[in-house]
Amino acid sequence: MKVLCFGVAKEIVGSSELILDNDKGLTVGELKSYLNTAYPQFLEYKSYVVAINQAYADDKLSISPSDEIAIIPPVSGG
Repeated sequence: MKVLCFGVAKEIVGSSELILDNDKGLTVGELKSYLNTAYPQFLEYKSYVVAINQAYADDKLSISPSDEIAIIPPVSGG
C-alpha cells in the first residue's frame, strides 16, 4: 500500500512515499493511528487529513490496497 506524503508529512516520513505492508486494507482512522504511533511528530498536526482517490476521507472510510492514498498536512495562508 503506497501513501503519498506532501509538505510537512514528507519531512516527518523522510520521503514523498511511504510503503505499508498491508494487503488486507484498513480504515483511514487506523492509518492515522499507525502514523501517530510510527511517527509521533504527526501528533503535533491534529488537522492533517487523508485523501483517498483524490477526495478527502473521514476516519471510517475503508482503504483498499489499490486506492491512491495521500496525507495532506495543514496549510496556513494569508
